[in-house]
Amino acid sequence: MIHCGKKHICAVVACILIFASILICSWKDPQLQNNTTRKIFPQARNASPAGQLCRGKLAQNVITALKDNRTFIISPYFDDRESKVTRVIGIVHHEDVKQLYCWFCCQPNGKMYVSKANIDVHSDRFGFPYGAADIVCLEPENCDPTHVSIHQSPNGNTDQLPRFEIKNRKAEAFSVDFTVCISAMFGNYNNVLQFIQSMEMYKILGVQKVVIYKNNCSHLMEKVLKFYMEEGTVEIIPWPINSHLKVSSKWHFMQDGTHIGYYGQITALNDCIYRNMQRSKFVVLIDADEIILPLKHPDWKTMMRSLQEQNPGTGIFLFENHIFPETVSTHVFNISSWSTVPGVNILQHVHREPDRKDVINPRKMIIDPRKVIQTSVHSVLHAYSNSVNVPMDTGLIYHCRVPLQGNLPRESLIRDTTLWRYNLSLITNVNKVLHQTVL
Repeated sequence: MIHCGKKHICAVVACILIFASILICSWKDPQLQNNTTRKIFPQARNASPAGQLCRGKLAQNVITALKDNRTFIISPYFDDRESKVTRVIGIVHHEDVKQLYCWFCCQPNGKMYVSKANIDVHSDRFGFPYGAADIVCLEPENCDPTHVSIHQSPNGNTDQLPRFEIKNRKAEAFSVDFTVCISAMFGNYNNVLQFIQSMEMYKILGVQKVVIYKNNCSHLMEKVLKFYMEEGTVEIIPWPINSHLKVSSKWHFMQDGTHIGYYGQITALNDCIYRNMQRSKFVVLIDADEIILPLKHPDWKTMMRSLQEQNPGTGIFLFENHIFPETVSTHVFNISSWSTVPGVNILQHVHREPDRKDVINPRKMIIDPRKVIQTSVHSVLHAYSNSVNVPMDTGLIYHCRVPLQGNLPRESLIRDTTLWRYNLSLITNVNKVLHQTVL
């Protein structure tokens, strides 16, 4: 206990105690922040391996296999929504891959620094041994890495390691409102007419960019893709996943020796979200035979403005899928010049299957990519936002394909001609494309 005989001595002592408290707090706060970061990334650390400078060859392919042949790197992305990390989209064997390290190439000194990765295999693996994974590394302090290599060890020679450019390092203004992500085009895809109709419907509804993860397609389809690429609408991401893994055309594991489902669709969707995170206001996750049809609005922009006003802060909007069987046709819009083009004429299929009792229709999404961390096909797995199921009277997915209820008579189907609202523009635009590509 301090006893003061004079008031001014007590005042001096009090000042000293306050100053000492400030010093202690200022020392503790960074420690507290550091400990919090390490709880999120308990394995993250900074180290300079023998002062090595950045080396290694720049990766040239969309899918790059590491030497363990159990890890496949798609692309790294800068992500500072929580802390400064590099998030590498990849594919890993869910049991065999135990640890990985990010070898960062720091600027401006060009030195290598290492952080141990947090390997987060996505929960929607559907039984397959390989699945989409986020390989997440805390970036070193005082480092603005432009490139990163992924390695199984914190030690070694970097000369033989492929280097990957870290995308999204610079914030950009949105260049488009809507980007459609289609994954994956495979099976010598040749549904040319329906693809062109879908593309033209997307454009009518307000899409400026369509990203396609292409495994393979027919020669005729290549001509159509080339047209849309030259037009500036389509961006093709080569997707030779079957060069690395035994792929299944099914979404669930069948005990047939395959490694990953549906040509790595989930990995491609996640990559597409991060690829477009800074350049597109919305990202639309659908297939080429699916169209989100607005029922109350003329296009997606007005529909999304209304949905956002009704659901402030929401960034994930799920639309219900409805099957319009290609086996049930109407003779309206039987355009003779289209008959020689391979594929389905969607204007002739306006009968949808009724809902099945005790079966929930799957959904597809329009999302704000900056609010999504991980996605599956029909729902978002992790996000900074709630999801909203869009009412069917606002919008639905027109999905023209083989029937799911093939035994239903025609009179049991529901006639829905919403698509015909766009028939004049659609027919004109499709004819223009066909005359420049196929006819």
